[in-house]
Amino acid sequence: MRNLFLAAASLAVVVASPGAAQQQTGRPAGNFRLTDMDGKVVRLSDYKGKMVVLEWSNPGCPFVQKHYASGNMQATQAKARAAGAAWLTINSGAPGKQGYMTGPEAKAWVAKEKAVPTDYLLDPAGRVGRGYGAKTTPHVYVIAPDGRLVYQGGIDDKPTADAADIAGAKNYVLAAIGEVKAGKPVKVAETRPYGCSVKYAG
Repeated sequence: MRNLFLAAASLAVVVASPGAAQQQTGRPAGNFRLTDMDGKVVRLSDYKGKMVVLEWSNPGCPFVQKHYASGNMQATQAKARAAGAAWLTINSGAPGKQGYMTGPEAKAWVAKEKAVPTDYLLDPAGRVGRGYGAKTTPHVYVIAPDGRLVYQGGIDDKPTADAADIAGAKNYVLAAIGEVKAGKPVKVAETRPYGCSVKYAG
């Protein structure tokens, strides 16, 4: 059964070219405004002067499930926040498509998974996701305190749905955060994101 699950998951993977992204690494990240799971309006500019991580998520995606069921995403969120970063999870799933959630559904999911993002944002029209060139779930971006996008791509270097691969993976997000904190350039600034395609409207 496990092999069948992994085989099915592998069919869902989308590997996107880093060059396809709308936001350019090294350039200022585009501001945006979204509603969070509590109905509050949140802007990226609310976090001016802080490091920010953007994580595109779809709870129905096997690749997202890999990182949450194992606790890897929650641990990464916690370490990022301990380093002073704000973590914004974004759901760009359109109504009627896999992963779409209302605010109360998102709140229940965050509680069930014991996730610790700074906030969970809803983007059902997909405007922010498309503007950032988010291709997969997960697809992660790191923004430095000066507002520059310093990393975009996969959470790590193991593009599989197998949780057993996490132990030997290089976590690109935490590496980028550590380098920014140390005042160093991010060595790996772009990688190929992997996971399920973002379920945009249309």
